[in-house]
Amino acid sequence: MTVGEGPEAPVPPRQRRDARRNRERLVEAAHAVFAEQGLEAPLDVIARRAGVGNATLYRHFPTRAALVDAVFRGQLTGTMEAGERARRAADAWAGLADYLDAVFATLAADRGTNDLMTTRLPDVETLDAVHAHNRETVDVLLERARAQGGVRADVTTEDLLFALAALGRAVPPLAAAAGPDAWRRPLALFLEGLRGPAAGPRPLPGRPLDEGELGQVLGEMGPHRTRPTDGSTGGAAAGGGA
Repeated sequence: MTVGEGPEAPVPPRQRRDARRNRERLVEAAHAVFAEQGLEAPLDVIARRAGVGNATLYRHFPTRAALVDAVFRGQLTGTMEAGERARRAADAWAGLADYLDAVFATLAADRGTNDLMTTRLPDVETLDAVHAHNRETVDVLLERARAQGGVRADVTTEDLLFALAALGRAVPPLAAAAGPDAWRRPLALFLEGLRGPAAGPRPLPGRPLDEGELGQVLGEMGPHRTRPTDGSTGGAAAGGGA
C-alpha cells in the first residue's frame, strides 16, 4: 500500500452475492450450450444465455479451459470413481466391461462431455487427472485380465485407448440416428474382439443400424463444426461486471 493511502475498501455483501450468482448462471448456461454445440461453442453465446456481458464472463473465467473445468468437474470425478470400483472387481474382464459401460454412458450424456473425454484440451486440471487415472485403470485391468485369460495377450493399453476414443466420437451421432443406447452394440462388438480365445462369443445387444441410419451417423461425424470466433483461448478481457 502506498504511503498516504487508506486501507482497501471491502467488497459490499450485495456485490459479492451478485458475483456468485453471475458465476452460477455462467456455469449453468455453459453446461447447456456445451451439451448442445460441443466445447467449441462461442463463449459470447454462453454469456448472452447467462444474461451477462462478455467482460463478466472473462472476469470469472479468464480462459475457456477454466470454464470447462468448472462445468465438468463433477462428471469427471464420477468417471474416476467408476475406475476405482472396476479395479476392485474380482473378475478383471467384468471390471473392464463395467468400467467402459460407465465411461460410454458419460460420453452419451451430451456433446460437451464427449468432446472433453475423446479429445485433448490443454490446461483443464480435472481432465488431466481423469486421463491419467483412466490410463492407469485400463493398464491395471488389462494386465489382470490377461493373467486370468479373459483378454487376448497381444492387446495393449494404447490399442484400447485409441479404439475407445474413435468409437466414443461416434456416440452422439449414433444417439441421434438410432436412440440414446445405440452405442451399446458397437461397444459390445469391440469388447468381443478383446476377449481371450477361451471365451465364447456372446450375442450383441440392441439392433444393427439400417442403411439410412448408417448414412446419417457418417454424415454427422463429418467436418461440420466451426472453430470458435470469440478469441476465447486465453486472456482476461478488460471491463467491469461482477
